[in-house]
Amino acid sequence: MTTTPDLSTLTGDYTVDPAHTTIGFTARHAMVTNVKGKFLDFTGTLHLDGTDPSRSTASLDITMDSIDTGSPDRDGHLKSSDFFNTGEYPTMTFRSTKAESLGGDDYRITGDLSILGTTKPLTIDLEFNGAVKDPFGNERVGFEGKAEIKRSEWGLTWNAALETGGVLVSDKIKLNFDISAIRQA
Repeated sequence: MTTTPDLSTLTGDYTVDPAHTTIGFTARHAMVTNVKGKFLDFTGTLHLDGTDPSRSTASLDITMDSIDTGSPDRDGHLKSSDFFNTGEYPTMTFRSTKAESLGGDDYRITGDLSILGTTKPLTIDLEFNGAVKDPFGNERVGFEGKAEIKRSEWGLTWNAALETGGVLVSDKIKLNFDISAIRQA
């Protein structure tokens, strides 16, 4: 397998491969530790324009009931009306509105993130990890990305005060993306 470092040869449409992609988050818990989680059910597409990266696009649809923090009780609380209210808002979406090359393997994609019926802009910094033809003949690309949001801006305001000061759940949430996508024929 040979990794292709040149994005210009990769123009085309891609489908995010959920078996090899992680869409995760980190939240500060009780002011002293981090809780990590991820979503297990999602779909996504990319359109890459290697000659003009500004014409590239990305789309993600995430099933909120698929949240997994390794604790069924915590996951149940996150699905409740205190947080994601998955019965009323089953999906979180991202639709890109702008893509730009920052030089080298670094890119930035900006778009609209919708949670709980609220849509706000989100900017994700991405690193292009390369491209490869896998053993099954698929042309595959990889990106790593990160972003930060304040959950309160999307109406995620539930919290509990701590006896020693501070709150149980941080407002700042770190998002991370490890994306593998397969070129569509």
